[in-house]
Amino acid sequence: MRSKLVAGNWKMHGGTAQNQDLLRAIVAGTADLRGADFTVCVPYPYLSQAQTLLRDTHIRWGAQNVSQHDKGAYTGEVSAVMLMDFGCHYVIVGHSERRALYGEDSDTVALKFQAAQVAGLIPILCVGETLDQREADVTEQVVAAQLDAVIELAGVDALVKSILAYEPVWAIGTGKTATPGQAQDVHAFIRARIAAHSPKVAAGLQILYGGSVKANNAEELFAMTDIDGGLVGGASLVADEFVAICRAAKN
Repeated sequence: MRSKLVAGNWKMHGGTAQNQDLLRAIVAGTADLRGADFTVCVPYPYLSQAQTLLRDTHIRWGAQNVSQHDKGAYTGEVSAVMLMDFGCHYVIVGHSERRALYGEDSDTVALKFQAAQVAGLIPILCVGETLDQREADVTEQVVAAQLDAVIELAGVDALVKSILAYEPVWAIGTGKTATPGQAQDVHAFIRARIAAHSPKVAAGLQILYGGSVKANNAEELFAMTDIDGGLVGGASLVADEFVAICRAAKN
């Protein structure tokens, strides 16, 4: 049986003082929870702080992006090996903001996925459609192409050491949320597509939902058969809200 995972994505937010308060509150608020996993993906400058504050706790930490290169003349980039120096467990790859704002195509995302795994990180692979694509009824084609790029490069067995996150772009930071039924439909499609390659890999794969996950909708979303937790944006910056989402995953 798949366990639940709640991952916080702080995006470009944070400060040393507020991070300390937030992380300590999350650790305390989830200390009694067992049977689910929790992580926070923080901006690069705060990885050392996260490592210091979380290393002896039940909360894991990770980064929000990684280079597809292991080293070289790539000013401003951060490699997977560097992330491992800070004890990272997870790294987000293919977030819609990276795809849309920084031009990362699915082939680049696949290379980042592979680079993360080679170094020993667990990639959280994001897939999802825009509002125009949903209205054009091409959600499945879009998600399939994003997923297939990784499978073609790394092979379906690589998904065993990964997490998937379905994020409808139209529900990220907008306050809109896919209904549990809408989200479940896409999660079921993703699992079925992977099952066509390997039923065993598909059955064990954690697929998170991301897109305005909040305390007031998390429990209903997480109750869906193929939703194995959440990739949480804005709500992960508010301790009480994030803890409540974590509790919904445990329930």
